[in-house]
Amino acid sequence: MRPFTSTISLEEARRRLAASVRPISRSERVGLEHAGGRVAAAEVSSPIDVPPFSRSAMDGYAVVAATTAGASRSSPARLRLLDRIYTGATSSVTVTAGACAEIATGAPLPAGADAVVMVEETAHGGDAIEIFAAASPGQNIGRRGADILAGDRVVSAGDLLTPSRVGALAAVGCRDVEVYAKPRVAILSTGNEVVEPGQVLAPGQIFDVNRFTLTAIVSAHGGVPEPQRAEQDEVEALVAALDRCAEADLVVFSGGSSVGERDLVVDAIRARGEMIFHGVAVRPGKPTAFAIVSGTPFFGMPGNPTSCLSNAYILLVPFLRAVARLPPHAPRTLRVPLGRRIVSAANRHQFYTVRLQDGVAHPAFKGSGDITSLSHADGYIEIPADQDTVAEGALVDVTLF
Repeated sequence: MRPFTSTISLEEARRRLAASVRPISRSERVGLEHAGGRVAAAEVSSPIDVPPFSRSAMDGYAVVAATTAGASRSSPARLRLLDRIYTGATSSVTVTAGACAEIATGAPLPAGADAVVMVEETAHGGDAIEIFAAASPGQNIGRRGADILAGDRVVSAGDLLTPSRVGALAAVGCRDVEVYAKPRVAILSTGNEVVEPGQVLAPGQIFDVNRFTLTAIVSAHGGVPEPQRAEQDEVEALVAALDRCAEADLVVFSGGSSVGERDLVVDAIRARGEMIFHGVAVRPGKPTAFAIVSGTPFFGMPGNPTSCLSNAYILLVPFLRAVARLPPHAPRTLRVPLGRRIVSAANRHQFYTVRLQDGVAHPAFKGSGDITSLSHADGYIEIPADQDTVAEGALVDVTLF
């Protein structure tokens, strides 16, 4: 066995990771239909006014407001109907005092009109339209450029393209937009015992779990996963695998990062890069490594499925999102009572999985090698390194997956 040389605190690991983030600089153009959730790489200014014309905000009648002064139910203003105006069409008439034009919501305001009276305040009165309420100038009108003026900034570089921002881009006529590329993340499991799902298991073999959980988490947090075939526990094979992954923006190996004689990822890193840390005082997931390999950030995740996925949530996700220029992940939390007392490992910050039932958090953690510690859980609680127990009934903050 080869002991960890310097296990660091979770806070120190996060500090070193933050210092190593290099936000992605590549960009690409994508169609607006694919822009949601991406990050704008350049400012976009509007080439037009939005709306591009003054328009009615109601179904009703376009009028000269002054000619409706004093109108009421008992003494309506009577106006001559000049035209009917629908969306997508303009009118050639000019509305003057004593006249009006029927108009649909969103239709262009005709010349001369300065207000719209909603249809509920009107009635047909023979050959005229009766107006039952006085209008004020600008009433029920969406003025040209009221939303966006030509030259206004629609999005800035670095903005997350939310549905509303995508809508604003569409409103000014954009068909595509420049966005930052998604980081490419090479994912590889190590171990002589790891085989592809679908194969027949020989004695001593297990199916590759971590490649699939890591692929899912990378996809969910702004990266493009590039899964690789599993690699054997040999330094030469692992160094060759690092070389194959050199074009990625981020490399994530699972397994081989502990302290056994066959845990050789550390030796492979030594051959190609610089170790930033190896060993974090957390449970599960102590044997986690981070390095810079040929200029590329590298995560060495534990081989045990729960440890691997837990530290992917805690350490990999924030790092990946920062590289992708995405805002920090903000999972939902609930404060509920704990259903059973928990004893925590001394001097290690513990992430303890729980399931929620009837408003109570029940322990779900089995062991770092058991994927159901996570798949049967709804979230986790954090137990600081200086706390060794959490009492039954204590209120705990559950971070939901």
